[in-house]
Amino acid sequence: MKKFSFKSFMKEWGLFLFFMGLFLLSRFLFWSPVRVDGHSMDPTLANGEYLLELRHLPIDRFDVVVAKEKDEAGKDKRIVKRVIGMPGDQIRYDNDQLYINGKKTDEPYLADYLKKFKEDKLQSTYSYNQFFKDLAQQANAFTQNAEGQASFTIEVPEGEYLLLGDDRIVSKDSRQVGTFKKDQIEGETVLRFWPLNKIGTF
Repeated sequence: MKKFSFKSFMKEWGLFLFFMGLFLLSRFLFWSPVRVDGHSMDPTLANGEYLLELRHLPIDRFDVVVAKEKDEAGKDKRIVKRVIGMPGDQIRYDNDQLYINGKKTDEPYLADYLKKFKEDKLQSTYSYNQFFKDLAQQANAFTQNAEGQASFTIEVPEGEYLLLGDDRIVSKDSRQVGTFKKDQIEGETVLRFWPLNKIGTF
C-alpha cells in the first residue's frame, strides 16, 4: 500500500485548493447570488430570476441594489429595488414626472409600463393577478405615494436612500416603509445569470 504523503498531496491538489479557498472567501466577502422574489421590479427583472450582487461598491443613483428589511415575522429579508433618492435629496413626483432637487428627470426604465398604464391601466399586463388589476384600476398615477396622491414630495435624510421598485403599482418600497440607511444596503446587482436566455447586464 502506498503511504500517504502530505507533500505529494499538496503538490497535486494544492493549487486547486488554493483557488477554491479564494473563491469561497470572495463569495462571503465580495459577492453573492440573489433571487428576485415577486413582481416589484417588473418588467426590468422578473420573479424567479437570479442576479449577481457585488458588495463594497459605491451607491449611485438608479443602481439596482439588494437591501435588507424586516418581514412580518421580524426576520431580515433581502429585497431588490432601484435607488431613486440619494442622501439629502428632495424627490418630487408630479403625475408620473420625477423631479430631483427641482430638476426634471426622466426614468427610461419605466417607459413600457407607463405606456401600458396610460392605455388600459395595466389591465392586460396584470391579467395573471386580479389583486394587481384592482390596485392599478384604483391608482391615480403609475407612481403615487402611500396615500394614493399623484403629486408628492419626499425629503431624503442625510445618510439614507430612497428605494423604489420599477413596478410602482405593485412594489412595496420606501413609499410605505421609509428610506433605507446605508448599512441596510448590501450591494449592487450587476449581472443576471438565470435564466440562461436572459444572461447579461440589464
